[in-house]
Amino acid sequence: MSHAASDIGLFAENRIAHTASLTRNWWAVLLRGIAALLFGAIAVFMPGVTLASLVLAFGAYMLVDGVLTIVAAVRAATRQERWGLLVLEGLCDLVAGAVALALPTLALLTFVVLAAGWAIVSGVLMVVAAIRHAGEHSRLWLTIGGVASVAWGVLLALFPAAGLVVMTWWLGAYALIFGASLVALAITLRTRRSAATAAA
Repeated sequence: MSHAASDIGLFAENRIAHTASLTRNWWAVLLRGIAALLFGAIAVFMPGVTLASLVLAFGAYMLVDGVLTIVAAVRAATRQERWGLLVLEGLCDLVAGAVALALPTLALLTFVVLAAGWAIVSGVLMVVAAIRHAGEHSRLWLTIGGVASVAWGVLLALFPAAGLVVMTWWLGAYALIFGASLVALAITLRTRRSAATAAA
């Protein structure tokens, strides 16, 4: 019993310490919120800029990851370890990064095709699961989810450019909501800190 009580006490202490840390660094939370709001606004009102930035970031990441993977392969080879798959992975990363930077439109369309394929396959699997499922209510929701997923995948495949814009808008909406919640949290933390300072 005492062990459980000490665990609860430790959890409470950690929670208090975490809250105190957030309160001290309310300005960092505010900056994160503002950054998210700016990104969300750009994604919603300038989706083309957002898509181009994402492709460039992805291409740069793949190039760096490819180089680091090949370096790891060389180090593995010097230690008489398996290195073939690492080299292959690194080369694939480099090719993907180069294609993304040289042909950003192709990279975006490839992403949409993959997303459409995933949505269709997962939707079909959900419908199959619904057919095999015994519960009435669960079967209904599985069917609705599966059909919606297939429909979304088909629309993405038929209208890839529109699908990209819509996905960017969703990303922007998420960033706006996330940023607004962080700004609200920062204001709350700032108010709490001011009240604590005044009380002291």
